[in-house]
Amino acid sequence: MATLIAPKYFSPVEDAENIKKACLGLGTDENAIISILGHRNANQRKLIRLAYEEIYNEDLIQQLNSELCGDFERAISHWTLDPADRDAILANNALKASTPDYRVIIEIACVRSAEDLLAVKRAYRFRFKHSLEEDVASCTTKDMRKLLVGVVSAYRCEGNEIDENMAELEANIIDDEIKGKGCKNNEEIIRIVSTRSKPQLNATFNRYRDIHGTSITKGLIGDSSDEYLAALRTVIRCIRDPKKYYAKVLRNAMNTIGVDRDGISRVIVTRAEKDLKEIMEMYLKRNNISLEEAVSREIGGDYKAFLLALLGVDQPLNLKD
Repeated sequence: MATLIAPKYFSPVEDAENIKKACLGLGTDENAIISILGHRNANQRKLIRLAYEEIYNEDLIQQLNSELCGDFERAISHWTLDPADRDAILANNALKASTPDYRVIIEIACVRSAEDLLAVKRAYRFRFKHSLEEDVASCTTKDMRKLLVGVVSAYRCEGNEIDENMAELEANIIDDEIKGKGCKNNEEIIRIVSTRSKPQLNATFNRYRDIHGTSITKGLIGDSSDEYLAALRTVIRCIRDPKKYYAKVLRNAMNTIGVDRDGISRVIVTRAEKDLKEIMEMYLKRNNISLEEAVSREIGGDYKAFLLALLGVDQPLNLKD
């Protein structure tokens, strides 16, 4: 379930005018901007952007970028974008980073639906003038390239049909390859995870556990510095249980030195209209602290207020020392 609280009826023109007012004068009224954009769904935000451009002949996101700063500016700009365009920018930023963050590419490729992934790839080409597959290939080598290009290129069947015989066969193929008895270069594992539907893959992962007495991700434990194995485990986690995966991303982001604010923003902004409520429940169960409390403890200012709005919390939490 979504955490976003948005009104059923609203006026995009009135919202655009109120955002403009919040940006006028000596200082920006960040609270006014949060109270509007923090409570509008994707279609409503799109209509606000269109109204703003028509009234003021300006792009709303460019206006926000000029008025706001830091983590708050990045989070609210990503939120205001069309979801496919947002994912395209997140992917490009991840690939251009000094240390590319392949988790972002895998999340987009393996958590989004086939239609959503296709929309992201179209937005990416339109914005950056070349394909996501090209950029992924240019930033990777060997098995990592095969894996990431494979999952990004996939157009998975969305049906729920499962072939149990195939699940058993491919569970054993994966085991053979893990143990070095199958094809070279991990080709079979990459073929399976990049072509099969998500229900079929989950059946294969479950059959693997039944046959071999351990989860497939534990079977893939190896050299901690092996980027390919880490990426493959991420692919499997994103397909098997995206909510559990995102709860872990949030936990790691909160527990890292300095707090990984980009990771926190990415999960909250991209899942607030999807399944963030369930992710929050899993986060609480696994960490003995609610995500709202964790955000309030680790983050401050307008950035905190905006994230709390997306979490469905409008008032700051009173935390005990």
